[in-house]
Amino acid sequence: MILPIIGYGDPVLRKVGEEISADYPNLTEIIDNMYETMYNAYGVGLAAPQIGLAIRLFVIDTEPFSDSKDLTPEEHVLLSTFKRTFINAKMLKEEGEEWGFNEGCLSIPDVREDVIRHEKITLEYYDENFNKKTEVFDGLIARVIQHEYDHIEGILFTDLISTLKKKLIKNKLQNIMDGKARPDYRMRFCNKKGR
Repeated sequence: MILPIIGYGDPVLRKVGEEISADYPNLTEIIDNMYETMYNAYGVGLAAPQIGLAIRLFVIDTEPFSDSKDLTPEEHVLLSTFKRTFINAKMLKEEGEEWGFNEGCLSIPDVREDVIRHEKITLEYYDENFNKKTEVFDGLIARVIQHEYDHIEGILFTDLISTLKKKLIKNKLQNIMDGKARPDYRMRFCNKKGR
């Protein structure tokens, strides 16, 4: 089922997600709905707070990034096949060079800004079958994971940009809160009348 994506300004996007157990109600259905919602919005990642659940869960499928002409054959294959569910993720390490990339967010439509992140991360998490894993990720995959991980920590990419850039996008953010944004997917806005 395609769910509405929660828009910027909703308090759920600022909550630190709670850990869940394997018997969390309707977990398989929630994960399936998150993938369907993400694909419908042409996203590469979606975190549970973005569908109104303050839990430590996010999904990623980097296949859309595999079309980039700047990729090596190995990167192309990796990005075209990387689809993963992350439950109760815990960032163990962020390392390597910091690099900028123009990020966007399904909860903040029509806003894109360069965000600086580390190139390599070590993450501990459970997959959808509650198998515990510790893995190292780098490049674009690490960046997408960091973005979604921030969501379960109550952090948005707009928190990571300069004060000047925040001032420049202030009206766009207010328009999202007021329900004036018009993305090609369903959203729920925090200030919209008759919500």
